[in-house]
Amino acid sequence: MSGPGDADYEQRRSVWNGMIDRRPHMILRPKTTSDVSEIVCFAARTGLPLSVRCGGHSFPGFSTCDAGIVLDLTRIKDVTVDPKARIAQVGGGALLGDLDRASAPFGLVTPAGLVSHTGAGGLTLGGGMGWTSRRLGLTIDNLLSAEVVTADGKVVEASPQKDAELFWGLRGGGGNFGVVTRFTYRMHPLGPITVAVWQYGKDQTREALRNLALRVPTAPRSLTLTLNVTVDGLSLTAFHSGDDGLGTAAVMAFADLAGPGDGGLVETDYVSLQCRSDAAMHPGRRYYGRGGFISALDGPVIDCMVDLSQAAPCPDAEIYMIQLGGAVADVPEDATAYSGRAGGFYWIVQPIWDDPADDARCLSWGRQGGKRMADLSQSENYLNEQGDVGKELTIKAYGAAKYDRLAQLKQRVDPTNLFRLNQNIAPAGHVKPPVRASSS
Repeated sequence: MSGPGDADYEQRRSVWNGMIDRRPHMILRPKTTSDVSEIVCFAARTGLPLSVRCGGHSFPGFSTCDAGIVLDLTRIKDVTVDPKARIAQVGGGALLGDLDRASAPFGLVTPAGLVSHTGAGGLTLGGGMGWTSRRLGLTIDNLLSAEVVTADGKVVEASPQKDAELFWGLRGGGGNFGVVTRFTYRMHPLGPITVAVWQYGKDQTREALRNLALRVPTAPRSLTLTLNVTVDGLSLTAFHSGDDGLGTAAVMAFADLAGPGDGGLVETDYVSLQCRSDAAMHPGRRYYGRGGFISALDGPVIDCMVDLSQAAPCPDAEIYMIQLGGAVADVPEDATAYSGRAGGFYWIVQPIWDDPADDARCLSWGRQGGKRMADLSQSENYLNEQGDVGKELTIKAYGAAKYDRLAQLKQRVDPTNLFRLNQNIAPAGHVKPPVRASSS
């Protein structure tokens, strides 16, 4: 345990987003599922706010709290890969990098994020998208089961065969339903990968995006594009995986989008690619994000992105997109709690900065830019990457029918809303209790 006055307290209380500065009453680091159960029961008994932390990448700082308990899962980080069964057992405190490194020797992968120090747990519970999602689906589409400690301290298994409704809610419902101490993922052969990266100057960005939009519809699902638009211009990455023989042709179809771009094929391996953004997005920097889904990269969206980039408040302010569709859209919208299957791209308006003196202008750009993009986007949303909170946002993100179903599940497994430090789904009919201590 770490608490105020302990030598390691200042280091233990810090989280990824440097804007978050909270002082929990205690930071507890369980080693086993039984330990987690005891901590959950203690929190319920005392009424102290309870935060659950893995990678600590929550934009609003849900991974910590003031005057409460931080349940830090980072000691439960074991990863076991069965290459014959193509299954990985992953502890609730593991990072994506732990999973990637354990899987790489077997040539196996499950779709999961693009920054290796992200927690596997938080990413999975929100949905999870990565380089191979167009070919293999979201992270939740490859989740086979989960071991969960619920609000009463019980340890339950959630899968299609055991409490299918809880399993449905875990796949996109965030941390609302308990503490997941073990994930079981389906793994797939990665196959050879082909990667190309191009840079286009700010004067080329609009033309490059328009030509990119024309070529996207013919891209195979074995290919995924990511793009970053900043004050300096456009950075585009084309990634192909699998043994369909299309690698070089698929990525090179996006060369010369606005005259010759700066770049081309890149020699890399999958684990290195997964770590590519780690340094730029290191813990302690200041972050805000607002994201959403668009069906296509059309003219108004392109114009909005270019306009926002030209008004960027800092060098690392970006409008980022990852291509979706393919296997993501194969799964029916109501099959999981996740909303946004119809999205052709996921976007996030994301200022990243270091100086607290820049807080106001960076937050203003992020919020105003996010609203402009949201006005051009689908109503469904991805709550893993939202810097703002509120019931209205949550209901809109899921849609009323799906939110009501989630609220009924919440009422069953967490009727007192113990797990409320998240993009919260209140139990059906729940009346908010008096505030005991600050948790925002």
